[in-house]
Amino acid sequence: MTELITLAQAGAVLAACWAIISGIGAWKREFIGKRQIELAEQVLAKFFEIKDAIVLIRSPFSRTDEGSTRKRGEYESPETTQLLDRAFIVWERYSKKENAFVDFNTLKYRFMASFGVQTEQIFIETNAVLNSIFVSAQMLGTHYWQRQGRVQMEGEEFKQHLVGMRAHEGVFWDMGSEQDEVRIKLKSIQEMLDAAVKPCFQEPMRTYTWLTIPWR
Repeated sequence: MTELITLAQAGAVLAACWAIISGIGAWKREFIGKRQIELAEQVLAKFFEIKDAIVLIRSPFSRTDEGSTRKRGEYESPETTQLLDRAFIVWERYSKKENAFVDFNTLKYRFMASFGVQTEQIFIETNAVLNSIFVSAQMLGTHYWQRQGRVQMEGEEFKQHLVGMRAHEGVFWDMGSEQDEVRIKLKSIQEMLDAAVKPCFQEPMRTYTWLTIPWR
């Protein structure tokens, strides 16, 4: 009988120890999971803010004074000034929303550490979209708009000019088309982001729950 009591006590102690260890593991998983969810929500919120900022930056509607903060060249003609100011609008608008982009990129390494190094591509591609807008603005202001109607072009040269100009204008301006190149890229990035954080918002199967029930 004494041996049975001893075995029962040992079993109770063992079960109690397992419950404590399991409880600590469960708490740790819950704590890490909560921090992951908070980080995922932060990155998602900043990405949505960036999407809205890019829509604003690319808006085809502008005020007459937009772009006027650009530093003028010493020998610019009024026509050149007008074209360069029009292209500079995207930089002015970006400067008003810059904090959203900075905050988003500040979260990159924490996000990679929590969700995997492959998620860096989300940040790389988001920045590439922004850079493509700046490149198009530069090309339009300094090249295509400067040549349009001012440089004699014929035949194939003129066709190539129009193709290039329209391609850059398609990036520079958001006309609300479903075929919009920038919108398509941002949608693809959002799908990558959604896939990365999806596990955070799914209720896990708590197989250890029965092991943490207090012994009576």
